[in-house]
Amino acid sequence: MSHSSSPRVFLSVCLLLLVTSCESSDATASLSQAVIGLAEENRFNEPLSVVCTIGILGDITAVIAGERAEVSSLMGPGVDPHLYKTSPGDVRKLLGADLILHCGFHLEGRMSEVLKRVGSQRDTVAVCEEVPRDRLVILEAEGSLPSIDPHLWFDVQNWMEVCRIVKRTLSRIDPIGKPGFEKRCSEYLEELSLLDREVLSLLATIPRDHRVLITAHDAFGYLGRAYDLEVIGVQGLSTDSEASVATINRLVSQISRRKIPAVFVETTVSQRNIEALIEGCQARGHPLRLGGKLFSDALGAGGTPEGTYVGMIRHNARVITEGLR
Repeated sequence: MSHSSSPRVFLSVCLLLLVTSCESSDATASLSQAVIGLAEENRFNEPLSVVCTIGILGDITAVIAGERAEVSSLMGPGVDPHLYKTSPGDVRKLLGADLILHCGFHLEGRMSEVLKRVGSQRDTVAVCEEVPRDRLVILEAEGSLPSIDPHLWFDVQNWMEVCRIVKRTLSRIDPIGKPGFEKRCSEYLEELSLLDREVLSLLATIPRDHRVLITAHDAFGYLGRAYDLEVIGVQGLSTDSEASVATINRLVSQISRRKIPAVFVETTVSQRNIEALIEGCQARGHPLRLGGKLFSDALGAGGTPEGTYVGMIRHNARVITEGLR
């Protein structure tokens, strides 16, 4: 429910009108101020309605918001944000929100126009675009403008920065809830700091000549930079592009020559290109295997460990380590 339509605010205003019609001027002034203060406090007692685009962002927002907000995500498990198109129901959700959080940097590419239009009517924040520029992976492409990798969550320290941005945003919208936001964010950052060290230690056990992560699309650049892995995506940053036959053949040659042991599929991307790599390498006598399934742009199913950001990152680190060791 939007704060502007809170029934408690409406009742408070009605009470104020009743009091001012019945009491003496001095008593009325004092009581009016008290009722106005109560109405202002009640304005923030209704939970915020926060809509996030992807579940990875929705999960951390729900942790930080606690009982002060009802947080929902438009995209569920297995949904590719690069290709996602908004439905009329999505637009109604967005227009009914007190706050809209999305990643930005064209992650939600086909939602861009909708987010722009809704942003003129609702408080809308592209959280990843507020991360300091020196923490971003910027890809230079000959003949085109540089593109910024939007998959910041694969560097846990980057996602910790996004948590701080979410905390500040919630505090701006709901200042009464600020102490709770700060407390929950601080506790969650401690958990993420431990997760960051766990991932670093786990991936460090992969032999030097096996530290090459090949996935369906180029989503793992931040993971590679943070945890010292070479990362190769069959498709580009967005799954909106298709891998050419020449790209597949080039990768087959590279994998076979370097004897890379495994490649990985993603829960939100077709396995077709990865299967082509495996078949091509096997035809050349290199026993390339499927290392496992990674969560890239979406969480796992609700109620599972992988249905949370922490569980998703931990799952990926374990699968990559087991596949490449």
